[in-house]
Amino acid sequence: MAEHGAASTHGFQGKIIAVVNQKGGVGKTTTAINLAACLALRHLPMLLVDCDPQANTTGGLGFSRDGSRRSIYDVLTGTIGAQEAVVVTEVPGLSLLPGSKNLIGSNVELVAQDRREYRLQDALSELRSRYAFVVLDCPPALDLLTLNALVAADTLLVPMQAEYFALEGIAELMETLDRVSQAFNPRLALEGVLLTMWDERMNLSQQVARDLGEFFGAKLLRTRIPRNIRLAEAPSHGVPVALYDPRSRGAEAYGELAEEILLRNGMSPRAKRKS
Repeated sequence: MAEHGAASTHGFQGKIIAVVNQKGGVGKTTTAINLAACLALRHLPMLLVDCDPQANTTGGLGFSRDGSRRSIYDVLTGTIGAQEAVVVTEVPGLSLLPGSKNLIGSNVELVAQDRREYRLQDALSELRSRYAFVVLDCPPALDLLTLNALVAADTLLVPMQAEYFALEGIAELMETLDRVSQAFNPRLALEGVLLTMWDERMNLSQQVARDLGEFFGAKLLRTRIPRNIRLAEAPSHGVPVALYDPRSRGAEAYGELAEEILLRNGMSPRAKRKS
């Protein structure tokens, strides 16, 4: 945490963006890791929080998923404060609150706890002013862990494949956002919908993009994340694609996403760190 010691003096708002989709396999973890890394490489202090019991974000940044390490599980169950669990990654400016397989039991363990839906919000309240953005990688399920993320978040970023079944999940997703907003988090809003595994050659992809554009309007992000082998390879090397192969199409696309998110939040585009 030493590298972020002075960050709080900058008065960062620490906007919390939850990367969420109840459907698995849509590039959620890939998006969380690479968006956070690309923003960090643009000289912004970033925190990435792994809320998924699979802990793929943790593994994808080169950390073991050892259940004995301090993690978000210990934070949610009140054993330690969030700051005690934060680790520094290989990406300059990017810190991680690791996940753990122990999170599997937290849905049951938290049920009897006070403010069970607000555990993550309370934990992050002490940290968020140190970071420009806090990115939450959520489980592919609408459980108590995801609810904690939605209650803590300011906005939702929804990765979605350009396929027929993606359209079917839109209504359920919007209903969930509305229910959480009304019951727990009135400020919750949609950051944007991101098309992933994009193949512009497919007519279906183009049709789904048009349909999503009609439904979401300006909330459909301009950036498209292509299918890219480097994106798939990077997690096995424990680094985001911007470090693994910065010239790949995947790295360029997530760089464009980072710039788009900055512009949508009224922030100027930033030059990347020199490697």
